[in-house]
Amino acid sequence: MKKMFPFALNDIVREGLDKLVPYDAHHYPGVVKLDANENPYPFPAELAQRLGELIGGEMLSRYPDGDATALRQDIAAYLGVKPEQIMVGNGSDELILNILLTFGTGGRVFITNPTFSMYRIHSLVAGAKPIPVPRREDFSLDIPALLCYARKPDARVVFICSPNNPTGNASTLEEIEAILQAVNCLVVVDQAYLEFGGQDCLPLLQRYPHLVILRTFSKAFALAGLRVGYMIGNADVLRQIKKVKQPYNLNAFSQAAARLVLANREVFNQQIQEIINNREQLWQELQGLAGVTPYPSVTNYILFRTNYESKAVYQGLLQKGVLIRRLGGPELPGFLRVSVGTPADNRLFIQALTEVLAELGGKQDVPGA
Repeated sequence: MKKMFPFALNDIVREGLDKLVPYDAHHYPGVVKLDANENPYPFPAELAQRLGELIGGEMLSRYPDGDATALRQDIAAYLGVKPEQIMVGNGSDELILNILLTFGTGGRVFITNPTFSMYRIHSLVAGAKPIPVPRREDFSLDIPALLCYARKPDARVVFICSPNNPTGNASTLEEIEAILQAVNCLVVVDQAYLEFGGQDCLPLLQRYPHLVILRTFSKAFALAGLRVGYMIGNADVLRQIKKVKQPYNLNAFSQAAARLVLANREVFNQQIQEIINNREQLWQELQGLAGVTPYPSVTNYILFRTNYESKAVYQGLLQKGVLIRRLGGPELPGFLRVSVGTPADNRLFIQALTEVLAELGGKQDVPGA
């Protein structure tokens, strides 16, 4: 019998992955779900029926159009750009990873924290070095600090989320243009929440070939379950990214659904306006609660903190059937984020939060993270 060598898993795992913890999105059935910044309204019934009618013929049995030609043409017409300036992906996450696989590996990637956590995670997956550049106390960009880092020779990519997740504030076009004028690396502006507020970066695209803009159908357009993201950029930049793109990355049904949404976006524009109105009402109600500090938002979520331990508030809400997002770490100690729901969802959240704060007020918890 031959001697068997022991399998040493850690010896063959790529260096650097030890810094990563697998993303684990917990599933809580039967709760009011206000944790993921989704459109809280049901997908319009008439459009859902038309989506169902699209399934037939060879849609399921054949590979999709790998270039998503028709969808890119529709997006280009919607934005007023050329189809070759559009690339679609399986959610913005895939596009972020592809950007980093193309430009980031071996170099530095600058991330304006606190912000979307996947920039750092995808940087590590791509073998890049993520460098945090802290935002100011009011969560605005610290442009001098960012430029100090991003002018170095090994700078590859700068990520700016605007409006920013999870803080809810947006950068100005002047701020973003100041960065574009001063750096020689790729500047990626993630505008996943633009439909709810903030300034559109498209006017800068023609003047700056190193600008890439990310958008999604997941938030305002209620397609989170189908994972459709897209980016707009210089055609030469996108041709390089295409080298690492999976050949059939966006399935045929998602492509068809996104086209249907674009063709009927007036329906979603109504929902977007309702969400904005609900956001303003929810912010006012949070501001009226003793011991709660909400932060201004131009998105479909609100960052807030309370006088109590965030873990206790989060768990107390969950026990009452309301799921929100608990943040934390050195940048957002004690902070929580709630997605804007329907008026009924928001009422349940405010009622549950009021009860949780009253219950915690009877205890001697120490405020903190």
